[in-house]
Amino acid sequence: MHLKAYQRSPHPQRRRKKPKAVLAGYSRSLAELQGKQVSTLRRLAHKLVPRHPAQLIALGFVLAIAAGTGLLMLPAAATGPRPASLLEALFTATSAVCVTGLITVDTPVFWTGFGHAVILVLIQIGGFGVMSFGALLGVLTARRLGLRSRMLAATETKSTGFGDVRRVLVGVLLITVIVETILAVLLMFRFLLGYGYTPGEALWHGVFHSVSAFNNAGFALYSDSLMGFVGDPWVCLPIAGAVIIGSLGFPVLFELRRQYRRPVYWSMHTKIVLAGSAVLLVGGTVFLTAAEWTNSATLGGLPPEDRILGGFFQSVITRTAGFNSVDIGQMHPVSWLGMDILMFIGGGPAGTAGGLKITTFAVLFFILATELRGDTAVNIFGKRLSRAVHRQAITVVLLAIALVTASTMFLMLITDFGQERILFEVVSAFATVGLSTGITAGMPPAGQVVLILLMFIGRLGPVTLGTALALRKRPILYENPKERPLIG
Repeated sequence: MHLKAYQRSPHPQRRRKKPKAVLAGYSRSLAELQGKQVSTLRRLAHKLVPRHPAQLIALGFVLAIAAGTGLLMLPAAATGPRPASLLEALFTATSAVCVTGLITVDTPVFWTGFGHAVILVLIQIGGFGVMSFGALLGVLTARRLGLRSRMLAATETKSTGFGDVRRVLVGVLLITVIVETILAVLLMFRFLLGYGYTPGEALWHGVFHSVSAFNNAGFALYSDSLMGFVGDPWVCLPIAGAVIIGSLGFPVLFELRRQYRRPVYWSMHTKIVLAGSAVLLVGGTVFLTAAEWTNSATLGGLPPEDRILGGFFQSVITRTAGFNSVDIGQMHPVSWLGMDILMFIGGGPAGTAGGLKITTFAVLFFILATELRGDTAVNIFGKRLSRAVHRQAITVVLLAIALVTASTMFLMLITDFGQERILFEVVSAFATVGLSTGITAGMPPAGQVVLILLMFIGRLGPVTLGTALALRKRPILYENPKERPLIG
């Protein structure tokens, strides 16, 4: 019995251990397989997901536009018997996120209250900046930001460093809330007391137009934009003020808040933006008022004080936003050309304004003045300008001119509209202004797609988009010998 027990005892033990060993082997194999799959997915995501901040910002805008397009295509967003088509929703969502204001459908008639609310949210997100908005949510919820979030927010807000990103985001939020709240209250009381709106209507119209004005979007809840208020300073002047504040850019607003009593300590950037804005506002007002003074279809039929108000308002709006208090389609062609220049220049960087920015053209102006004087260095307000900024300004302007020219020529081939109107529409889309001579809705689908691309590129900036599309940077290991061609 002892021998039998000795012989039998090992076998049951081995039979009990064998299933456990097999299961352990299966578990290890399954874990290794899962690990390989996860590793493969990580490598694939690492290759597909962009890593450069400019690429991520572009992707963020694309996702925001896609989400807005999906919401606007819902049956609840449109008033008609059919929901908005893909092109209608895409065009409106792009115009809202890129804070442009161009439309292919009548905003107050085509969209429901839900559609208006979607447009309003898209304007606020687009004006604040998609990545900056996401980073701000992180600050408000988790009270901290990761390195990538700080990089993205710093790139989009033009912050000087990663350490001050949180302070910049909170400052941007405070300025936005304060300006939009003040404007909304002023407009609400004006609509309530001066035009007989109900309290709910006055509040909604005040909020919508305050957000649209400060973010330089130009969307309005009236089919004729703000033409019904051309002679009302209680509507036009507050909206113009909010547009000007938004167009200065947040870096300028921060510096003015810190050192508004000591202009001698203002940076070169702040001085350029303020001086350039003043020159363009005054010059634009004088030009447009004089050009349209006798035009009975625009300013000619108004009292003199209303003509001046209308000229000033349109000068402010032309550089950044897309409201209009006069019929743009009835203006003189010379007025369109002057407005093309104002739209192309735009407002200040790192704000809600569009265009190529005042600083870009100021740099080109001072480079020209330096060459004409024969100086060796470009000096602006007692400071020497870096040569790298020369190349950046020239690159931005040349890319923009090439894009506007090519788009204008293409639209001239596929439409029957005149060159002046097409050029106006192209510049308005690229500069994210939103003014129109009335041909946007009549564009063929290919033409509307061109305008969509122009709004997207114009919001991101030619250089930012070019950087986002560049997959890698190649270091220069050598330099070619110098040689000078003949110029002029």
